[in-house]
Amino acid sequence: MKNSVRVKIPASTANLGPGFDSLGMALSLYSYIEMKRAEETSISLYGEHLKGIPTDKTNLVYKVAQAVFNQAGVLIPELGISMYSEIPLTRGLGSSATTIIGAMVAANELIGSPLTREELFTMATQMEKHPDNVGASLFGGFAVCAWDGSTAHHISFDPPEHLEVLVVIPRFELSTTKAREALPSELSFQDAVYNIGRTSLLVGALASGRYDLLSAAMKDKLHQPYRAALVPGMAEILEEAPRKGALGAALSGAGPTVLAFVHQEEPDKQGLEAYMIETMRAQGIEADTMWIKPDLRGAQLVSDEHQSTFMDIIKGEVKA
Repeated sequence: MKNSVRVKIPASTANLGPGFDSLGMALSLYSYIEMKRAEETSISLYGEHLKGIPTDKTNLVYKVAQAVFNQAGVLIPELGISMYSEIPLTRGLGSSATTIIGAMVAANELIGSPLTREELFTMATQMEKHPDNVGASLFGGFAVCAWDGSTAHHISFDPPEHLEVLVVIPRFELSTTKAREALPSELSFQDAVYNIGRTSLLVGALASGRYDLLSAAMKDKLHQPYRAALVPGMAEILEEAPRKGALGAALSGAGPTVLAFVHQEEPDKQGLEAYMIETMRAQGIEADTMWIKPDLRGAQLVSDEHQSTFMDIIKGEVKA
């Protein structure tokens, strides 16, 4: 057992078009959690993306840690927790999943890692109610996930090495609950078959490096058409971005972030980025952009060889 651990957890994008609640990819945008044994619980938050997060025992990190301890039969009622995040909340980049995974990995490590990562994956899926974001953040890379209500399964692999992700993040929040309320209760048999084919094609294209298939593979009839009204400009971007340099485009998770897969040697990256921004702006939506590489490692421990403070570690990571 340890007295203190620090964990680095990647953001994630889910669905990727047709793979609703089943496909995810880890992104090189991170949250950090430090967890210590303490005589009295204290929670410290750093960074603009954590404003409004509870700093008492209702904090999600604290509650998830206690669930891990209970599962392992260990009692640690008081914790010192520090958190820093680069990931904007409720934007479709897996912020809640990174919190759950970070808390689980840190708590498990604190007590000697009695639970396997597969056990943590199933626990996280039970909390998140879908496996795609937590699977990507925990294992890294591209995650193909399945969930039957009791056990979560996954296969993870590295996406093609030249793949880059352009994310356009609107400056408004969209809760997963609201985004799910927009979905129909029933689908046609034809639409279900359409998405099964596209999902299978997307997994095969990423596994084999077939960039030329991504545009067709990322099309969807299951959720994006119904969520289009919630993200003005999205429908046009999904249709037009592949004609302007993107390999394919999709709503990231429940949105409102929209992403494009881009070959890192694409000559008109700036033109594509400008197009996506201007399309949002034409709908009255201001947005920010980031170019992000996939993360290949998933949740990992942060080295503390020199006993630096939590924020010293963060500053070193971010600077690097």
